[in-house]
Amino acid sequence: MAESRPVLGCIADDFTGATDLANNLVRGGMRTVQTIGVPADAAARVDADAIVVALKSRTTAPAEAVAESLAALQWLRAQGVEQVYFKYCSTFDSTAEGNIGPVTDALMEALGTGFTIATPAFPDNGRTVFKGHLFVGDQLLSDSGMRHHPLTPMTDANLVRVLQPQTRHPVGLVAYDVVARGEAAVRERFAALQAEGVKIAVVDAVSNHDLMTIGAAVKGMPLVTAGSGVAIGLPQNWPGFEGAQGSADRLPPASGQRAIVSGSCSLATNAQVAEFQKAGGASFAIDPLALAEGTDLVGQALAWAGRQLQEGPVLVYATAEPAAVKQVQAQLGVARAGAIVEEALSHIALGLVERGVRQLVVAGGETSGAVVQELGVQQMAIGPQIDPGVPWTAVQSPACPGETLHVTLKSGNFGTPDFFTKAFERLA
Repeated sequence: MAESRPVLGCIADDFTGATDLANNLVRGGMRTVQTIGVPADAAARVDADAIVVALKSRTTAPAEAVAESLAALQWLRAQGVEQVYFKYCSTFDSTAEGNIGPVTDALMEALGTGFTIATPAFPDNGRTVFKGHLFVGDQLLSDSGMRHHPLTPMTDANLVRVLQPQTRHPVGLVAYDVVARGEAAVRERFAALQAEGVKIAVVDAVSNHDLMTIGAAVKGMPLVTAGSGVAIGLPQNWPGFEGAQGSADRLPPASGQRAIVSGSCSLATNAQVAEFQKAGGASFAIDPLALAEGTDLVGQALAWAGRQLQEGPVLVYATAEPAAVKQVQAQLGVARAGAIVEEALSHIALGLVERGVRQLVVAGGETSGAVVQELGVQQMAIGPQIDPGVPWTAVQSPACPGETLHVTLKSGNFGTPDFFTKAFERLA
């Protein structure tokens, strides 16, 4: 498809979520570029069908998240996009104050629209919405590991109930029986909800077919808010995209040493760390309490990695079970515990690249944000999918000038247990 400008502009509230969204757009044939933050050059034009602006706003203060999102919107509108997509996590994790609701409200006002949707459904990764309730696999969100999330614990699976306190707009529901009847029925339900004064509609979805239906129903809607799943249903709304990936995911050949940096403490990432170690992978643990006491774990980890890299991929991790995380947070405080780990892992990632790593896996949203900022990454070209929602990307970094650095940013909750090994095999 030949376009003189991007047609879809996306705002993601964390860096792994941004690549997750971009991955689904690339699978639909859209050439997609991801920027790290809002580009400084307002006049620069991006040669792509879709742009994803990656922010680190999921857990910031609501006012800060709103300001960053509006700045991203202003830049995207200058690019000439036809539709705006606000992307949040497929587990809808937030707090009673936001940031999903406040950002949605601000974007609606800025775009002059009185209605939008909200659905984090992503069935390929086990996230489904039924009767307004979010399921993670076979469990309600409130029964899943997300109830132990260190920053945004989710103890309620009812999305209407979760979202309503965050927004000044009435929230309604498009239930599954409507979605199952197709695009026209969904649009009719949208109209009925608007007549009742509802401005944000949670939409059920339990399959990719449902996401395609929703995607068709939101054609022409100025603002869509969702997890990354609905993105698979959007390319069909513009002529020329037929869902074939083609060359949209093509990256330069990979080379150099391989490493993994993991800060996520999700159940999925814990299983991935354990699987990597079980398979004989070399690993180095980062202890937050030792960091707080001043131990130079960054230097120790890099010295260790320098001896191991020639033998195969290395793993540096702060991943831990929920009980251990709570113990650390009790001693250091939630904010300090997270900040010192992110800082250490980002310094380690930079040191690894300076030592020849050119294939880097980063696990965890907050960790990913810290790492790409430390590496000075400004844009990411989206490549092939490793697991649903997790692609490889190609970037440029001042840490390895003139060379391509391949990076994958993995959401903590995504990926099979063998993800770390599979990722490097996929790039080979």
